[in-house]
Amino acid sequence: MAPEPTRYARAWRLGIAALAVVAAVGAAIPFSYSLSRGDRADVEVARSATAPAEGFLSEEPAEGLLSEEPASPVEASSFWSLAGVDEEAALDALLARMGPDERLGQLFMLSYGGEEPTPLLYSWIRRRGLGGVKIFGWNADDTGKLAAAIEAIQNAAENGPLDVPPFVATDQEGGWIRHVRGSTSVTPGNMAIGASGWPSDAYRSAYYIGVELAALGVTMNFAPTVDLATRPESTIIGPRAFSSDPTETGILAAAWARGMADAGVLATAKHYPGHGDTELDSHGILPVIDIDEETLWNRELVPYRMLTAEGVPGVMSGHLAFPRISGSNEPASLSRHFIQELLRERMGYDGLVITDDLMMSGAASPGGLSETCELAIRAGNDILMFSRTLALDDAAWARLARLYRSDASFKARVDESARRVLRAKLRWLLPLGRNGVRPDDAPEAAMRSEESRAFFAEQAMRSATVLGRSELPLPETARVLVAGPFGDFTAEASARVPRATLYRFSYQPSADGLASELASFRARLPAADAVVVCVANPEGAAFARAARKAGKRLYVVSALNPAYAMEFKDDATVVAVYSYARESFKAAFAVLTGDIEAIGRLPIEAGS
Repeated sequence: MAPEPTRYARAWRLGIAALAVVAAVGAAIPFSYSLSRGDRADVEVARSATAPAEGFLSEEPAEGLLSEEPASPVEASSFWSLAGVDEEAALDALLARMGPDERLGQLFMLSYGGEEPTPLLYSWIRRRGLGGVKIFGWNADDTGKLAAAIEAIQNAAENGPLDVPPFVATDQEGGWIRHVRGSTSVTPGNMAIGASGWPSDAYRSAYYIGVELAALGVTMNFAPTVDLATRPESTIIGPRAFSSDPTETGILAAAWARGMADAGVLATAKHYPGHGDTELDSHGILPVIDIDEETLWNRELVPYRMLTAEGVPGVMSGHLAFPRISGSNEPASLSRHFIQELLRERMGYDGLVITDDLMMSGAASPGGLSETCELAIRAGNDILMFSRTLALDDAAWARLARLYRSDASFKARVDESARRVLRAKLRWLLPLGRNGVRPDDAPEAAMRSEESRAFFAEQAMRSATVLGRSELPLPETARVLVAGPFGDFTAEASARVPRATLYRFSYQPSADGLASELASFRARLPAADAVVVCVANPEGAAFARAARKAGKRLYVVSALNPAYAMEFKDDATVVAVYSYARESFKAAFAVLTGDIEAIGRLPIEAGS
């Protein structure tokens, strides 16, 4: 059975029903996890604390723990003592005991380098009650080491101000974006969900991903991606989008977020207000999107409007400029109009707003990082996210701390966000209990369960899509040459088409490397009657063109972004599977060999 949702997730689930997502699922969804987050919310398991990292205990406690706020009648010496207390009274009690540093600390989410948290990160947690820790790919190659790191982070929080636990967040979208690797599932991803069109696929994908995250102690996920596939050729969004259709995206995103909630993990929709209508990547540049506010409201913002109505707990603000709306190239993430006026006031959203990484070039301000941080808070963001650990005396912290003490409007803005962050923790983390925010004793047991593997295989089959003409199945007597950049692709080809000759090319070769690999590939073409090429990027398309030019019977397996294979749909058989997961390639070859009929539909406009 599915785990009992947290108190907030249970209430939010009722809102999802208003969207008729449950009706669209069409069948009961069986789950069979013996250890659930809900179970751990009811049973407090004693666990001995591990020693914090060297240097942690040497730090002095923060100054000014008690604020100028009047004393609360609620005893709040520990966050964990507030179970069963009225939410507003609990918030009043926590804030009354928090000084300026602890309140401001709730607005910071920092990362660390490598596999182990640093003494500096522990100092932030102990001295300032750090609001969150972000797990990036460089922290998470080994799930066992990640679990140990998160355990140590939560141990440190118990020695921090009022024992308030930090959110532990990551990007685990499914498909292409999977920051926590190790033993976690590789899944067909969002565009495959869009190709099946089943809300139940969205729900169950998120649920299984969420169960794995929860087992590791991750409590916040920066997903679902609700950017539209307005420009399918985008190298930053591509198959991360569910669809080019705003309403379909909103329905699938709502089901996805509900699945994450039922696994006990807070979902965060991104990248507000929409990253789909640009090919540029805000990590390296500020994308400028040339649309007016009416277009934005009726296209990019439709999923956010739907998710706001359903109470999605988090939204990530993106570093994207809309000059026809704002009158400048100010990033939406730093814009009061986009966050306070559009999202908060016009849409009525009152959940958490979290910035994308403020170290990204798209967020840069003339006054440097400290100015960016001030603008982000004034715009209405609740959590500032950084891809590194700032120094304790960093200029950004010093600036914000000074403003908190000297600027009444800025203080009020910080206190508003601190209250919103604490409210989310009371709703999402407090019901889990001290043990529930930590990794399971044996987190590996939750990874790639038999049930989840079966589901993702089924989902991949449902999403497989034939684009344009079809000459299926592969001729049994033909001499077949199979070429692709992924080991799982060639391995699946070897298993399903044992007579085939295999050729492996690079996923992202240099110009010289591409030329030499193409020459080697062309040398093999004369011996083939039919050619199967995996196209996952522009380089892969070059191999398909070479086979077409040689007059061969061409079959294209489109992995990840289908935009790169669209040019072949009129003179080749193209099977789109949207991911490089092994299950996706199993589905592709099941279609090619005639074992199944492709029933997926292309979730982007064919002419895009």
